[in-house]
Amino acid sequence: MSNTVARQVHLLNRPSGMPKAEDFTIVEAQLPDLKEGEVLVQNHYMSVDPYMRGRMRAEGVYAEPYKLNAPMWGGALGEVIESKDPSLKPGDKVQNGGAWQDKFVAAGSAVSKFTPFDDDQMSLYLGTLGMPGLTAYVGLFKFGEPKAGETVFVSAASGAVGANVCQIAKLKGCRVIGTAGSDEKAQWLLDECGVDAAINYKTCGDLTAALAAAAPDGIDVYFENVGGDHLQAALAVMNPFGRIAACGMIASYNDAEPVPGPNNLMLIVGKKIRITGFIVSDHGDMKDEFLAEMIPWIQAGKIKSRETMVTGLDNAAAAFLGLFSGQNFGKMVVKI
Repeated sequence: MSNTVARQVHLLNRPSGMPKAEDFTIVEAQLPDLKEGEVLVQNHYMSVDPYMRGRMRAEGVYAEPYKLNAPMWGGALGEVIESKDPSLKPGDKVQNGGAWQDKFVAAGSAVSKFTPFDDDQMSLYLGTLGMPGLTAYVGLFKFGEPKAGETVFVSAASGAVGANVCQIAKLKGCRVIGTAGSDEKAQWLLDECGVDAAINYKTCGDLTAALAAAAPDGIDVYFENVGGDHLQAALAVMNPFGRIAACGMIASYNDAEPVPGPNNLMLIVGKKIRITGFIVSDHGDMKDEFLAEMIPWIQAGKIKSRETMVTGLDNAAAAFLGLFSGQNFGKMVVKI
């Protein structure tokens, strides 16, 4: 057994409703010696994302549930510090699925070597250039199919996925409307992301009325991150043959019991609306195309990224919980 000790975040309980700090704990674990083909990785950054809430349930909806009293996992960026895999050497930067721990042992084939376009912006590979950015790209182009001049509505528009959807849609010549949960976030969408209208859904009153006022010609594409009253508003204001890319429904992630859905679903039929749910992990074939387009946009200042950086593995659970109360502005990242 090696002398290497890892610090890990374990899930203690399966939350009912909103998760609590007591559902998580920090554990120290001795790591095994490397076998042939394995590497020891030290993580520098890890991602916390809303989808992780689904993995805390006993039954996995589309992803394997986390085990109790074991390290959770998710997207992370680190470097190899010891290797018995000939394709990897100490110092190599790797993207990996070993979040929620500062060090781990894995097969070399389970991590992905990468060269950041800028070492000072490496954390972007968890956000704009990582899973959230690819989610935005896939959902918008493959399922939203926006055409120049059309109106795109984005819920949770200042979040890690939504902000990228807004900016990509603007670059493709669309009119863009976004919702956010504070005046500060709404103003950022206007000033930095260039949206045409931003709605603070917490203070606007009737969201359907606010969306109709912001989109007098209706909406053609809705990028769905929230569900609930956002979906109801989108259906009400959507034009015939509208397209909805259903990415997430964060409004209901922590509901202990089912809540009533939109009461205007019949509009899907009358307006001939197409709704497509998707999971980004099914669309890795678009990753090279995505990076080839996104990196130059970032370098040219055409895509702006906002991160909320939390420092320390001890604060990872609090960072995750903050996703559900709007404490993040843009992508939530933990610097380990």
